[in-house]
Amino acid sequence: MNFISFSLIFTGVMLNAAAQILMKMGTNTIGHFEFNIENVLPIGWKLATEWHIVTALFCYGVSVVVWMLALSRVPVSIAFPMLSMAYVVTAVAAWYLLGEAFNPTKMMGIGIIIFGVVVLSRA
Repeated sequence: MNFISFSLIFTGVMLNAAAQILMKMGTNTIGHFEFNIENVLPIGWKLATEWHIVTALFCYGVSVVVWMLALSRVPVSIAFPMLSMAYVVTAVAAWYLLGEAFNPTKMMGIGIIIFGVVVLSRA
């Protein structure tokens, strides 16, 4: 895999991780909610106008374009499993930015994911 292909995959991973963190920040801002017939419009409006969520959706949109560019260069059997690195980035970002727990079990799972990506990238 060349530098451009790797850069595209890495960018896609980072955009997906950023979108997840922004989505969580947006829902934290809005607070717990439930959709029912009475609040679909008020909650929908809050979600549609919360800047974290709007930015997250933008990140997703850009990531789709970046992902198509990556897939035009790399076999999907290599590229898709590398998206699992988004789990690693998201877990670390959630710990750092949102104060979420980062315990030994998560660390072990992250290690397994990284090991799998390294093995796959060398195949």
